[in-house]
Formats: sequence, C-alpha cells, structure tokens
Amino acid sequence: MNNGWVLPDGVLRDAPAYTPRMHELADLELLLTEVYAPLTGFLSRADLISVARTGRLVDGTAWPVPVTLEVPTDLLSRIDVANPLERVLVLTDTEGAPVAAVDVTEVWPTRDGMGGVAGVVRRIGDTGQGPFRRLRRTPAEVRELVPSGRVLGVIVDRPLHRPQLAQIAHAARTLAGHLLVLIPVAAPGPDGLAPEALVRCVLAARDRMPPVTFVTVPLVPHGDEVRDALLRARVAAAYGVTHLLATGTSMISGGLRVLVPRELAYDTRDGQWRTRDDIPPRHRRLALTKTEIDDLLDRGAALPEWHTPPAVAKELARARPSRRHRGLVVFFTGLSGSGKSTIARGVADALKETGERTVTLLDGDVVRRHLSKGLGFSAADRDTNVRRIGWVAAEVGRHGGVALCCPIAPYAVSRTAARRFATEAGADFVLVHVATPLEECERRDRKGLYAKARAGEITGMTGIDDPYEPPTDADLVIDTTGVKIGEAVAMVLRHLGAHGWIDPRLA
Repeated sequence: MNNGWVLPDGVLRDAPAYTPRMHELADLELLLTEVYAPLTGFLSRADLISVARTGRLVDGTAWPVPVTLEVPTDLLSRIDVANPLERVLVLTDTEGAPVAAVDVTEVWPTRDGMGGVAGVVRRIGDTGQGPFRRLRRTPAEVRELVPSGRVLGVIVDRPLHRPQLAQIAHAARTLAGHLLVLIPVAAPGPDGLAPEALVRCVLAARDRMPPVTFVTVPLVPHGDEVRDALLRARVAAAYGVTHLLATGTSMISGGLRVLVPRELAYDTRDGQWRTRDDIPPRHRRLALTKTEIDDLLDRGAALPEWHTPPAVAKELARARPSRRHRGLVVFFTGLSGSGKSTIARGVADALKETGERTVTLLDGDVVRRHLSKGLGFSAADRDTNVRRIGWVAAEVGRHGGVALCCPIAPYAVSRTAARRFATEAGADFVLVHVATPLEECERRDRKGLYAKARAGEITGMTGIDDPYEPPTDADLVIDTTGVKIGEAVAMVLRHLGAHGWIDPRLA
C-alpha cells in the first residue's frame, strides 16, 4: 500500500530511522496489510482523543482502540512536518532492516524524552521472509480462500489439547460454517512458547479439526485486557469472521456474535469429551491445568493421550524440553567483592566435571575486555553492559546450554531485561543475589576499588557513590559472610537440582 505517496531518490536514505516497540511493530504490520482498514497510518492527537471519548475517529468512523507510535524526541528534532522532504521517518524491524516509512504530519510530546507521531505509512524493503510467512495472509487473500457464509473465528494463543479441540468442533457443527484459526505470532504466547513453536503446535492438531484456514497475525498484548479484546475482535472481523468462539476476554465481541464454549470433561466410559455435568463424577476426568501440563513437561513426562493428541504432545516436548535439557541462565548479581564470580566459577567447574550440561561462564571482568570493550561506568554504559551479557546468555540458553553470568548488575531494569531475553529465547532464568553486605565487601577489597572510591580517586563505585538496587525477585539469596565458597557453590547446585535443571544427586 503506497497511498499515492512518492518520494525522490535519497529521501529515505537520509531520513532518521527508528525501531518501534513490539506492539507498535505489530500495529505497523496490521496497517500495511490493511487489516486495520480504513486506517492508513498512526492516529493524530485529535483522532486519539475522539476514540477515547466516543469510540470513533474525528470523521465519525467507528474505531475501538488507539493505534499510536512514540519516537525519541532527539529523532523528532530532525523532522520538519512543514516540509514534505524532511518529514519522513523510516521504521526498522528488530534487526535494523527498514520495513516502512511514515509521512509525519504531526508530532507532540507524550512523556519524558518521547513524542507521539501521526502520519500515513507505506511499506519499503523486502518483508517476504520469516518462519511460516506463507500463513501471514492479508484479509483480501483470506476472503478468496474462505467459502461464503458463516465463518467461525478462533484466536489461538496456546496449544490445542483435546478439550479445546472438542469445543471448536462442537461450535463449528453448531454454526455450520467454515473455521478460521488466527494465530498471534508477534511475541511469545501466555505459555511462553516462541511464535513459531506455537504455530507448529497448532498445525499439529489440524487433522483433529473440521475444514480450516490458518492465518498468522501480528498481535501483541498492549497491557489492557479490554483494549486487547476489542482489537482482536476488530482483526477477526477484518478477515471475514462472523462468529467468534469466546476465550477469556474475547467474550468482548466488538460487534461480532460470540459463541460461549461449554465446560467439558473426559468421559472414561467411552473416551469422549462431553459437557461436564452430563458425566457422572466417577467417570469424569477434568482437563489438566496449565500448571499440571507444565509440570509434566518440566519433568520430561509424557502428556496423557486422553488429554493431548500425540502429534501436539510431540511438538510441545520439542518446544519445551524437560528442565534437564532446557537452556538455563543463572544470573548472579551483587556488589564488587561479594563473591559472585568465585561462586559462579565453582558452579561452572562442578557442572563441567559431571559433563551433563554445556556451560558458558560470562564473568563481568572478562566480558568488559571483549564483549563490552570501550564501555565506561556511567549508568547508561552499565545498563548496556548488562543487557549485552543478558542477550548473549539467552542465545546460549536458546541452544540448550547453561550460561552463568556474574556482573554487578546494579539496576533492576537491566536485570529485568536479562530475564526477558532468556524467556523470549525459551530458556529458564534463575536470579541469584549474592547479598554480602557492603562492610564485608569493603573489608575484602581485593582490587582496592573501595579504598580508591573512599579517597575520591575514582567515581561511580557501586555502593559508594552509585546505587545498588537489591533485587526483590531473586530466586536464591546468599550472604557469603562467614560462609566457605564450597558451601555457597553447594547452595546453588542444590537449588538447581531441587528444581530439575541438573541431577539432584550431583548437588
């Protein structure tokens, strides 16, 4: 879609570029594929105010939710909305590749350092790559594939087990319509599965469904359940859905007719899933909870066939292997001299001796000589250093390894980012707070840093003139005061063994 917008050569090359947040990238894709029609770009301030007050754009068009873009103000300073050649903003994907350009027609301050942007968007570059790209269809393409008449829409953000498949089959029979399954793929789902793993799990159940058309859709939660439900209903309607099978907040119809699923149970007499109240209690098995499913997968136990089709169970086991084979990031944080590096090295040595896991040690000092060479000790540089460590550790975890990280990591926001990197890579994350008090760390002062900081010879020393934010979400807390290193190492190994990441007999 180009909206008749033509630019001279060189304008895009010289335009400022920015990578939006995940939900903004998802909105961008929905704009470019005309799922958000009649919208052609990000909304103006006037439209945003009107949508909030009336659920309509300024021109009276019904529209349920804001579609916004925020950009750092230093980039906005390079944009002149009065000049068509100097109001272009290039938007890139998470890898830095240009995907779209915005013809910026309005900017306004939104929060510290950020400003809102309104304007028409158009696609640039080649966006035909990516897993399951063939399923990312436009509404026009889907309408050509789907038979006319009633269309049952189901938004599937979790793997489909037999109770959900039975609900879908019953709804499709009741409606006597075609089934359209929409799979959100812009971010890990509620079960923590990567988007491509979720798609594999859903496709593995296709032989258990009535005639179906699959579509992958870039939907990302915005943090507001009502807004997300309205948005999902709008997207479903754009693809021709007439009836929506309710799942959680999708009972907010957004104008669609909603089918409320029955509460089903497994009938042990004949192996069928029926309405719960139609089965005598002694012959009734309830569906497994998410916690029960996760526990089975964590232990490497098979999901029962009465509950999960074997093909789906196989894909789930591939996507979420047992903890003994799943990637793991163990992230040690604490003051300089707390003992975190020594403990991490001890844990690494112990795991290497057993040979059951591959181990990568990312020590703070070593990382600064290589991965983060050139960074200083300002708050921004420290944040960057920890994020780099977290990203590399997540990649180790993505491929089933164990990464042991031991930077100071004084800021909660950086540690949160490291946890998110690991989770998005499908790895587990264990935060170990080596909570040795400042007084004990100063007493040790192996590098002489505290003495220099007290003497004013250096600045930015964590615990002296730069803050350390103690974690409130640590999985394990160790104070090494009066504790031998061997015992501290054993505490970590016991924790890993007790939770299934290593053989507990090795702890």
